[in-house]
Amino acid sequence: MDVSGSVVNDDRMKELKAFDDMKVGVKGLVDAGMVKIPKIFVRPPTELAEELNCRRTQIQVPVIDLSGIQRGDRRKEIVDEVKIASEKWGFFQVVNHGIPLSVLDEMIDGIRMFNEQDLEVKKQFYTRDLMRKVKFNTNYDLYKSRTANWRDSLIISLLASDHLDPNELPPTCREAAMDYIKDVRKLGDTLFELLSEALGLKPDHLRSMECANGCSLACHYYPACPEPEVTLGIPAHSDPGILTILLQNQISGLQVLHENQWVDVLPIPGGLVVNIGDLLQMISNSKYTSNVHRVLVNSVEPRISVACFFSGPVTAPKLYGPIKELISEENPPLYRDVLLNEYIAKFYSRGLDDKFGLEHYKL
Repeated sequence: MDVSGSVVNDDRMKELKAFDDMKVGVKGLVDAGMVKIPKIFVRPPTELAEELNCRRTQIQVPVIDLSGIQRGDRRKEIVDEVKIASEKWGFFQVVNHGIPLSVLDEMIDGIRMFNEQDLEVKKQFYTRDLMRKVKFNTNYDLYKSRTANWRDSLIISLLASDHLDPNELPPTCREAAMDYIKDVRKLGDTLFELLSEALGLKPDHLRSMECANGCSLACHYYPACPEPEVTLGIPAHSDPGILTILLQNQISGLQVLHENQWVDVLPIPGGLVVNIGDLLQMISNSKYTSNVHRVLVNSVEPRISVACFFSGPVTAPKLYGPIKELISEENPPLYRDVLLNEYIAKFYSRGLDDKFGLEHYKL
């Protein structure tokens, strides 16, 4: 038995608990004037060494203009662009998507105000109670991941029920969040239509599978970090759900792994980032790609983002697997069917940095 490893682990758990019990988040550490980050946030030396060999490139993820989407000829072009981006990248940005710029700006401002308000007010929302629809904390997987990440998150969950009482939301972002949720869900419906058509299916196919059901918002605040080179905002991972729509402020940090190179997903004013989740890769029988991505932090100013995750009816024992219409003798199923509630429970039982993905479900 490795006693020294066990002691290190015990010490780490004590440090994690001491940090968690303060309920101040990462921003609380920065506000206290900390200049050296606690070791719970420092990546292992092997990871930092690998970073030196990592290739970076200046290419950009595809940008798709959704204007004219109701015109037959233009819609076909958009569907083709979505198809190529979803197959080759698993990532794309959309512009002219129908959500007013004021709604996007107010959502970012609301999350900024929530995080930068008086700590005692913010502490009231700090919890790890999974039953709470609205909760604030640092890293949902704080006690499971190998390294803590430099971000605080306000989670708004509509997974169990579509109804959200506005009074459950913090006053600083209440109105902005209600407006944004309404608009982003509408955009989700449009994207599911395009993604269905790009698979050669009827526009309502993915929605009829309840793919647009069960959404949650992860509103992330990444404070300026005194040692950005030794930590991460989010580790390399792929999203477990079906589809993610991401709103980000004008501070970059998101990177996607494309052809073994990290590509910066640079913010576009008014643009939204869309990425394919593991479940959509599975049900498309790998026609679409769920790609690995991560978030870097910086030493200058906070990055703010709002990820809307569409995960399907996660509380139900609904069976998901490759879509039958996409299966043939030439294209046999690559994955076994899974019960959605078990699949999601398995994901949450591990740390985000535990690179698990779809390997377990391959035939």
